[in-house]
Amino acid sequence: MSAAKKTIIKKTVAKKAVAKKEKPLIKYSDKSKGQPEMVVIFNRIKKLLLPYEKGVLKIHGGEGGQIFLISHKEVTIAGKKRPELWFASALIQKGYVGFYYMPVYGYKKLGEQIHPELMKCLKGKACFHIKKNDENLYKQIEEALQIGYDSYKKLGWV
Repeated sequence: MSAAKKTIIKKTVAKKAVAKKEKPLIKYSDKSKGQPEMVVIFNRIKKLLLPYEKGVLKIHGGEGGQIFLISHKEVTIAGKKRPELWFASALIQKGYVGFYYMPVYGYKKLGEQIHPELMKCLKGKACFHIKKNDENLYKQIEEALQIGYDSYKKLGWV
């Protein structure tokens, strides 16, 4: 193979590698109209979770449209020992970002303290479907994270 042909192949491979890095990482191969917005929402929620990575709380993931904040302190809940305890996570889904907020399981009255607008996004016990890039929702998520962190701390879980 000639030197010129090798150079062309190397440039083509390099261009493909650069193009792959620039694409946002999303869970689904479907790059429908809503997906770029979901990446923006995910990144904002990720930014809200990062300050809580302290002590026994550790971030897992963060790439590929998923992030998990987990307490690595062994705790006993209802007589069962658990080696770790999930605090919060976010996952890009097809038409929304799932914000999973576990403190609602350990602190029953937490739902009363969370802003009603954020509670409208609740689908199930601990999963919030965040569909729009809204500053008010981010502030409410930030407040909920602080309330949850304080409740975990009070219970001795972090």
